[in-house]
Amino acid sequence: MARTTVAKFDTEGGQDSLNRDDYFPTMIFSAMLHDADSMNKDIMKAINDERDRDEKGIERSNIKALGGWHSHNNLHKDKTFDRLTNRIHALAAGIPKNLGYATNRHLELTTMWSISNPPLASNRTHIHPGALWSGVYYVQAPEGAGKLDMTDPRTVATMHQPIYTKHQKRKVETWNKVTIKPVAGKILFFPSWLYHGIAPNMAKGTGRDADRVVIAFNINQKVTPKMK
Repeated sequence: MARTTVAKFDTEGGQDSLNRDDYFPTMIFSAMLHDADSMNKDIMKAINDERDRDEKGIERSNIKALGGWHSHNNLHKDKTFDRLTNRIHALAAGIPKNLGYATNRHLELTTMWSISNPPLASNRTHIHPGALWSGVYYVQAPEGAGKLDMTDPRTVATMHQPIYTKHQKRKVETWNKVTIKPVAGKILFFPSWLYHGIAPNMAKGTGRDADRVVIAFNINQKVTPKMK
């Protein structure tokens, strides 16, 4: 809980403080990989090889009629992606330390896949059942690539909205939706229950250079083997 004093009021015989306590936060972790340029070249080659082997892909939240491609869900078992999977595990290890998870558990990738959205392709709003944390790593994000929309999980909070001051930027904690611009080399970790979707890719150009390409994944807690 984070407590802040919003205002203090002088009253007869003393002073009253108006305090604000923040409960039920939705936490999103992120990082920019320092070696993304070289890593992404290798990842793009691996993804394109996979697309050539399996042109149809599978259908999940992507709308295949618009050209979106979704790989199988076990890329984390492919040694070609070891550099990225090792980095995901290294970064994810910071989450339990920050939040105080049990020390006899660790976070481990359970599924990982790639999504390539050509111009106009998008992904429906969805969640990831059966996982604790989910994430996305941006491999290729041309200008205009579809942004990530995250929706306030407190649906009842949208029932009756207050009126805010016009032409004034609202505080982040009052937003109903967060929009994140894709940037190659950026990785996000977010709760798997958080509704999210991808806006249409409005990048210009033809061929795969105009595609919005990501690696997405799910993570769960696993029992950490005891050291012998």
